[in-house]
Amino acid sequence: MNSKAVMVLGTTSGAGKSWLATALCRWYARQGLKVAPFKAQNMSNNARVVPGLNGLMGEIGSAQYFQALAANRVPEVRMNPVLLKPEADTQSQVVVLGEVDPAMATIPWRERSALLKPRARAALHELMRENDVVVIEGAGSPAEINLAPSDYVNLGTARDANAACLIVTDIDRGGAFAHLYGTHQLMPDDVRAQVRGFVLNRFRGDAGLLSPGPEQLEHLTGVPTIATLPMWRGHGLPEEDGVFDDRTTGTGLHIAVIAYPRISNLDEFQPLRQLPGVRLSWAREPKDLAGADWIVLPGSKSTAADLAWLRAQKLDAAINSHRGRVLGICGGLQMLGEALIDTHGVDGNAPGLGLLPLVTVFEPEKLLRSAEFAFSTSLDGGWQALAGVQASGYEIRHGRTQPHAGLPPPRVALRNAAGEAVGWQAGQVLGVYAHGLFEQPTVLKALFGHAGRSLDAVFDGLADFIDLHFQPGKIAGLIS
Repeated sequence: MNSKAVMVLGTTSGAGKSWLATALCRWYARQGLKVAPFKAQNMSNNARVVPGLNGLMGEIGSAQYFQALAANRVPEVRMNPVLLKPEADTQSQVVVLGEVDPAMATIPWRERSALLKPRARAALHELMRENDVVVIEGAGSPAEINLAPSDYVNLGTARDANAACLIVTDIDRGGAFAHLYGTHQLMPDDVRAQVRGFVLNRFRGDAGLLSPGPEQLEHLTGVPTIATLPMWRGHGLPEEDGVFDDRTTGTGLHIAVIAYPRISNLDEFQPLRQLPGVRLSWAREPKDLAGADWIVLPGSKSTAADLAWLRAQKLDAAINSHRGRVLGICGGLQMLGEALIDTHGVDGNAPGLGLLPLVTVFEPEKLLRSAEFAFSTSLDGGWQALAGVQASGYEIRHGRTQPHAGLPPPRVALRNAAGEAVGWQAGQVLGVYAHGLFEQPTVLKALFGHAGRSLDAVFDGLADFIDLHFQPGKIAGLIS
């Protein structure tokens, strides 16, 4: 293997691994190096459609998708060879090298890990042969001693890559020094020897007050604290895998996103959090929709179950009585229709909300594609601003949706490059199968008059941030 590997481990989930790995991808790429991201196994319902094997399309976690873009690379399935997409508290869909593997979901956890490890290891070794630097993101914590014998994601990957490891912790949660010390001490001796530095993330206040904590921690572990990163809420990168920030942001046009339990692809709303004149909030009960100008029903990994939850929360009545705009994306579009029909046991049967005269049938085969989209020139009402707008995006779904045969058809609002209808409008209600539209400057400009920050500007900002706050020479030293 030709490349060097840098691995970002965390004391907990949500410590800051994803965004730090993204920043490192851009930092090393700006040095003229060929860089690839890698995460052996991700658990997230935030997924992107990317080139897969044998000319097919596949899916990977959104974090590795953005890390690849930060590295100026085309995202592909080897960068996240195993993706677990939670469907229930004790059940996940297993995606291996971009493709759903139904048999894997039936195998107990430890036995499954033994089968997945060789697939992940082979992908890692291929990437290390082809690149100068591989930036690896760990998962959860490397100190889960109950899982250590079967942990190919953290410990196994660190060993295979001989990676220079960082351990990052969220100091805003409290107990950061204990988290770092405990994580370090519970790691196996060989991997512990690969740890090159600690990173304190999301620090607020006077960094001088940390002393002598970092010095004492280094005395106890032999590992220096090489960066203290200030709290930075506005960096522009979507939140880490499966985690979203509940804070209401901004002022102005109020967009309320329904936060059902199996929400998916929520990362596509990140651009709205940074957009001037937009207030984004998450809604779990009717009072959260009070005063909203828009209601958005996002994607769902379990559409029928989330629709049942929505009704139990009495959000259905609030949505149906809403006088402003209603937008459904993918699973949200399916909920807005008349019925969900599932004869294959894919998702579930259910009556819809009845706001669009559509019927969705679930098929066993998942449809995955990147696509170009064009909005109809005949949109009206609040959605007229999108008339004729063209944009890129992606589709990822089991549902196939058609107009209800017994009702007047809705207006076709969106078509893909093949001319297929993938969006419909009825008055103030719009449903689309296209994910990623809010990441498109053309759509943002049409709807809000502002294109927002480009992804390249976000990635450069992340690289500048770590360059400023890491000790001089430490980032480059990780690959020397």
